Amino acid sequence: MIPSRVTEDRTTEGVGQRLRRLRMARGFSQRDLSSPGVSYAYISRIEAGARTPSVKALRKLAQKLGVSVEYLETGRDIREVDDRELKLADAELQLRLEADTGGAEQKLAEVLADATTAGDRISSSRAAIGLGLAAAHRGNHLDAVERLESALEHDRAAPHLRPDVYTALAQSYAALGAPDRAARLLEQCLEEVTAATPDDVALLIRYATFLSYALTDAGDYDRATEVIRDALNRAGDSGDAYTRVRLYWSLARVAAIEGRSAEALTQIRKAIALLEATDDTLTLARGYLLSAGIDSEQGRADETRNQLDIAARLLGPTPEPADLGMLRIGESRLATLEGDGARAVDRARDALAILGDFHGGEMGAACWALARGLALQGDVSAANETYRRAVDLLTVHGRRHNAGLASLDWAALLQEQGRGDEAEPILRRAYDLGMDAETAAHSKS
Repeated sequence: MIPSRVTEDRTTEGVGQRLRRLRMARGFSQRDLSSPGVSYAYISRIEAGARTPSVKALRKLAQKLGVSVEYLETGRDIREVDDRELKLADAELQLRLEADTGGAEQKLAEVLADATTAGDRISSSRAAIGLGLAAAHRGNHLDAVERLESALEHDRAAPHLRPDVYTALAQSYAALGAPDRAARLLEQCLEEVTAATPDDVALLIRYATFLSYALTDAGDYDRATEVIRDALNRAGDSGDAYTRVRLYWSLARVAAIEGRSAEALTQIRKAIALLEATDDTLTLARGYLLSAGIDSEQGRADETRNQLDIAARLLGPTPEPADLGMLRIGESRLATLEGDGARAVDRARDALAILGDFHGGEMGAACWALARGLALQGDVSAANETYRRAVDLLTVHGRRHNAGLASLDWAALLQEQGRGDEAEPILRRAYDLGMDAETAAHSKS
């Protein structure tokens, strides 16, 4: 591609000026450049600006000069729409391959402005989608939703062609506290994909997996389990390892959120065993993080530490914010198990700083870990307020089981301080969130 600076200088040339410059640069006379149908006199008139060359003449002249017809006519080596396509492809690759999305987002913004001015709806839609995906990657889910919804409204891509767009949009809905909206979107996508590409098992399972996540966040555990078990049956023995990893992981997530830890561990161990035979270290790391969370809730410090150490190695030096935040939450929980209140508080506050304002459910988990650390340090007042925030966040973002457990922790802290009257409404809230007397008794032991 011609460098932009040169392109900008030379697009002010007329076709005749450009023809003369290229001819002289190559040492051709007008007669040297002539051919049947394109006489040297005709060339002279073109260079003087007295004639506009025909398409046939442009082709012959461009061939002799060794340039494209597009460049000879316009001063650009490729058409404007192709130039936008090149910039889009470059930015999209940059989004996928580089941790810092700033450069890619700048290119996408430039293409969006250029394409909008030119009326190029396809390019403007792609640029808007790219910006939306970048926003989702950064955790700015409100911006992601606005951009992705706008792009799909103006140029709707079929779900089987752009699963990355629909799953990112659904995840942003869920992160903003609207898992029911995510579930509706993914249900529709799954229906369309089933109708359009019924034999694409991997794609069907991808949508089923994300749908199960959304349904779980929305509290519809029965439907979440139904969706993922149906996907497992569809995969059968022909599904590749990664497909089955997704499915086992989904079942583990549903079971963990419902408090069925033994079943969750069974499913996550199946997922980890399969993943260890693949190269997908990120998903493997996330599997270990989930397993560590389950072990910590069961009070198994050694197992938790081992899972977290493996997850940290797999995540590498530059993990995504959500993954690093979950690692810090796990480390805070481990510190609480080990009686180290200062470290528990430090790790939980680090998690909150990393997660920012864009990962509501994870922020609820971080607040819960922080509240436990503060209670361990004896800072009852701060722990009380932090438990309140944790329970609210976990409830709003569909983590009802965890919200119930956090409520039991909170009530137990108040009871230990002789504040039974304050603990009573919190216990009622725990029962409303699905806790029972047996769970409450276990939490006190």
